[in-house]
Amino acid sequence: MKGNLYELQKLLDEFIEKREWQKYHTPKNLSMSVAIEAAELMEHFQWCDKKANEFSEEEKKEIAQEMADVLHYLLRLSSVLGIDLYEASKNKIAKNEKRFPIESAKNMKKSGC
Repeated sequence: MKGNLYELQKLLDEFIEKREWQKYHTPKNLSMSVAIEAAELMEHFQWCDKKANEFSEEEKKEIAQEMADVLHYLLRLSSVLGIDLYEASKNKIAKNEKRFPIESAKNMKKSGC
């Protein structure tokens, strides 16, 4: 059975509470941890031009661990700040739907390099 974001957040919050780590989970520390873990995730792709289907199962397991770390710190930050990350994400998607209508988004030209 697949869980949901709220169940995961509750599980993580209970894990932190049992270890009395709340005192370390300030917004500053948690936001910095998101960036640190995101950088560790990026390391897997830094000098790599592989397509998604070219990664080994072992590489995917390592990448999954870094992705989980990023998600965990985001969930903790949302708990500490009292932000419903699920609702915030839905609101952001709705905002982007207005900002990038389907037809104009399909015809966007690539910018950058």
